[in-house]
Amino acid sequence: MPLHPQAQAVADFYAAMRTTPFEELSPTDARALYSAGQVPSTEVVHEIREVQAGSIPCRLYRPSAKTDLGLLVFFHGGGWVIGDLNSHDGVCRSLANKSGHAVLSVDYRLAPEHKFPAAFDDCVAAVKWAFENAKRLGIDNSRMAVGGDSAGGNLAAAVALAEVVPLKFQMLIYPAVDMRMESPSINENANAPILTKAVMSWFVAHYMSSDADRANINASPMLASDEQLKKMPPAIVVTAQYDPLRDEGEAYGKRLVENGVSTTVTRYNGAFHGFFNMITILDDAQSAHAQASTLLKKYLD
Repeated sequence: MPLHPQAQAVADFYAAMRTTPFEELSPTDARALYSAGQVPSTEVVHEIREVQAGSIPCRLYRPSAKTDLGLLVFFHGGGWVIGDLNSHDGVCRSLANKSGHAVLSVDYRLAPEHKFPAAFDDCVAAVKWAFENAKRLGIDNSRMAVGGDSAGGNLAAAVALAEVVPLKFQMLIYPAVDMRMESPSINENANAPILTKAVMSWFVAHYMSSDADRANINASPMLASDEQLKKMPPAIVVTAQYDPLRDEGEAYGKRLVENGVSTTVTRYNGAFHGFFNMITILDDAQSAHAQASTLLKKYLD
């Protein structure tokens, strides 16, 4: 199907706004452009506070005063180069309120100043810290999940594979799971709205330390063995029709299913990469949040 009319309006707006192709920007300018496009969320959450997972800044969202909440450790998207706690503040508020469980958003180090595996290492450290500081966070560390969108979905899948702590669920929103960038949708959607093949290549080039790193499962979870995948927690994999990453996300979901992991794979037709962040303007984003939060609640309750 064609782009949803709401998605088309957003795509047209961004196309008109950008005077320089994103992949021609410096990381500093790309971050500034991305930040300038953020609209602060007004959704009220019971408690939001800044915490430090060792040296890693994080933001905790608690939807209630309960002291035994489950916890989603969330890793923001942005190609490992852009994005921060503020860029995904609205997403985390929504997931906390809709699921009834706490969310810990992680401000991992960004490339190219900190190349692979810096972001992965930070995410592993943050999950360990949350597990060890459950009382301080007011959570039950026997009910933890990981999740993220795009690059954050990559990090969530990699952290799950690392078996850092016992996990009940993984939320993978249009995840980048194969740094080889060879799936059919990479070329089919090479000029899709928001994320193009050229922009994805720009992100990967900034993140990877070397071409050899593309074959590391901490960068490319798709390359994990069947034995590793059999140990994974239940998952949701959300994809978008007009997304270069669509096919690799769906292929990863299929591999999880084939290895006996309870996995929900949902493609949002008419949507583009990044739609999950646009909960105030896109009906599909609202539907995806409801779906992901319902499953999160199911596995953390």
